[in-house]
Amino acid sequence: MDDEDRRRTNRTTLETVIGAIGTPDVALVASLYTDDYVLELPFFDPEPLRCEGLIEVATALAPLLQTFKFTLSLTAVHECVDPDVLIAEYVSQGHVTTTGKPYANTYIGVWRFRDGKVCGVKEFFNPLVSQRALADE
Repeated sequence: MDDEDRRRTNRTTLETVIGAIGTPDVALVASLYTDDYVLELPFFDPEPLRCEGLIEVATALAPLLQTFKFTLSLTAVHECVDPDVLIAEYVSQGHVTTTGKPYANTYIGVWRFRDGKVCGVKEFFNPLVSQRALADE
């Protein structure tokens, strides 16, 4: 597979993941990640989060995904010199189950791929949006 084929495959995987997050198809989402997937959230509150492996990532995200119900939409995808890296911009739309407040955030993610699957994501988002949506005011 040449670099352009890899970029196309990786972009298709990215689009599928973004479209499936927030839906009940957990098996589909999990099938698109490598077993050693690394998730990094540098702006996670109260401190940065780094999880390694599908089980650790799922354990960390499960309570969050019960509190934050949302879907994601891609707004831009930027190709890199490395065909296995994409920079993605996306937005969320949803609500917080504990407060009923709307949740809409903006994200930039550095997505890494191996053999057409996601092997790493470093995601940047505004933690103040999350804090406001969680506040009982």
